[in-house]
Amino acid sequence: MRNLLFSFQGRINRAKFWLASIAIGIVYSVVMGFLFAGAAMSSDPTAALASVGMVGGIVALVLFIATVWISFALAVKRWHDRNKSGWWILIAFVPVIGGLWYLIECGFLRGTAGANLYGADPLAM
Repeated sequence: MRNLLFSFQGRINRAKFWLASIAIGIVYSVVMGFLFAGAAMSSDPTAALASVGMVGGIVALVLFIATVWISFALAVKRWHDRNKSGWWILIAFVPVIGGLWYLIECGFLRGTAGANLYGADPLAM
């Protein structure tokens, strides 16, 4: 599991990419929801932010950094499965077309059949 979520080496197929991405999104949303639930109930915005406190802000920051790291690791391994460098992740930062290109390449197109420069076929393992 640690290799799937934190390593930038190897390949993953579409199923693992989607499952891990959705799971990470759900965990992030639930934790942030619990963290800021009290803030949403308050009618005073400054009091709402104060209710989260320093610890809540640190937890939110750590969770955000972990989510970004895991998302990048999944994306790099998915680009590897397409037999492309992990640097292709930068295409997502191109306005309008970049995100669409990333979604189609990593989310919908099958990876390279058989072994490639980045490892064995994840479907064969």
